[in-house]
Amino acid sequence: MKKYILFDHDGVLVDTEFWYFNAGERALAEIGVTLDLDQYLRDMSQAVGTWAQARVAGVDEPTIDRQRKVRDAYYQEYLRTEAIEIDGVVDTLAELSQHVRMAIVTTAKRVDFELIHEKRDITKFMEFVLVRDDYTLSKPHPEPYLTGLERFGAGKAETLVVEDSARGLKSAVAAGIDCAVVHNAFTQTQDFSQATYRIKTLAELKNLILS
Repeated sequence: MKKYILFDHDGVLVDTEFWYFNAGERALAEIGVTLDLDQYLRDMSQAVGTWAQARVAGVDEPTIDRQRKVRDAYYQEYLRTEAIEIDGVVDTLAELSQHVRMAIVTTAKRVDFELIHEKRDITKFMEFVLVRDDYTLSKPHPEPYLTGLERFGAGKAETLVVEDSARGLKSAVAAGIDCAVVHNAFTQTQDFSQATYRIKTLAELKNLILS
């Protein structure tokens, strides 16, 4: 039985992946660059983001820096105005909290994370949250999840990572931790062949944890 769960955040606990892409798409469109979704997903799985396509298109770094701020503003607008809840998440966390200790390990910026959770109940079930500012090397490097293990004082064998992206899966695998990949329509075409489990919803976690 697993005693600890380290959750990814975006796409697992809140439905934000599409809106992050859309914010980048809008920011690049303003400078005449079309953000290709398939290439974006491939880039993201390798920890290369929105701006890779801008650089290929010949956009200079000062312009990228300017549009990154524009993208961030658009994304925060979406976080304030769009429905990003995933059905059943809070109920599932409440049930799991009776059996395991839980935390979040995310590549989200602190400002975005705090905006998302101003009026939500998710974090009350978590012992701690690690955002992008809390570690040096981002996913797919193992450092984020190894940092989570250290914070818990947990062993790898008694911990489960829950992810929705190939990038996050690679991080968990590199850290030597079992990983359950939950279905997300936005990332479903990525390679999840190394996942320990594939699940459709978080509600399936209870059976995995208690088995």
